[in-house]
Amino acid sequence: MVAESGERYWGRFGAAGLLAVDPARGILLQHRVSWSHFGGTWGLPGGALHEGEAAIVGAVREAQEEAGVPDGAVRPRFTSVLDLGVWSYTTVVAEVHEAFDPVISDPESVALAWIPVAEVEDLPLHPGFGAAWPVLRSQLDAHPAVVVDAANVVGSVPDGWWKDRAGAAARLRDRLAGLAVPASEFGLAGDLWFPDVSLVVEGQARGIATEAEPVLTEAGVADPVLTVVRADAAGDDAIVAEVERRVAAGQPVLAVTSDRELRTRVEAAGAAQVRSSGWLTRLLDA
Repeated sequence: MVAESGERYWGRFGAAGLLAVDPARGILLQHRVSWSHFGGTWGLPGGALHEGEAAIVGAVREAQEEAGVPDGAVRPRFTSVLDLGVWSYTTVVAEVHEAFDPVISDPESVALAWIPVAEVEDLPLHPGFGAAWPVLRSQLDAHPAVVVDAANVVGSVPDGWWKDRAGAAARLRDRLAGLAVPASEFGLAGDLWFPDVSLVVEGQARGIATEAEPVLTEAGVADPVLTVVRADAAGDDAIVAEVERRVAAGQPVLAVTSDRELRTRVEAAGAAQVRSSGWLTRLLDA
């Protein structure tokens, strides 16, 4: 696509790239062949989106085609969108879940390599990636978390939960898989974040599975693991303890409850944000 300014953009429906982060090896970069757009520079595996294709799906598909990224090898952490009105580019930042060696599988790559984070700026970078890198790098150590008061959220929707509390909690657990939260809720850069999620259950709901298995999306991306925390005694105490645990680990924490007393307690425990059950329900229904 060529904009009115004369700038050329690849992809009628926008484009996306995958920034795969391996804590042990760095980030996966592609050395572009000389005849390609901005040839000779280093950038992210990626390319044009298909009509109606979600950015995460397209970014992973392109990375699979260009770098041999295996199904389920990465988990999304956040997205960052450059929106120019007539065209947009989405960077999908994902953490490596299963280590892999990239494979050159098309003629657009001279090399594929894991580059230590501290050495990325030493390379001749693709201009777009080079401009975005400082902000992206500043977010790589952020691992936000959401702690959910299951009884409060389930009880806020009159769907017959009182007949089957465990079943209602399990349905909420399943809906929370792959939860996407606006970056502004955590005070982070980017657009959407895929946080760690702790669902705290009590009473009759304590019998549901304690951990949801990661599932593969249509893009072959493993959804973040959602952990179910079973309260051995008072549910409120377990929620406060989970917030404290996440905060101690250095995570920005958003707690979900409409209970006023509990809200005060989780704020004192270090939760950066507290949102209502209605907020979560609306987010899940969006």
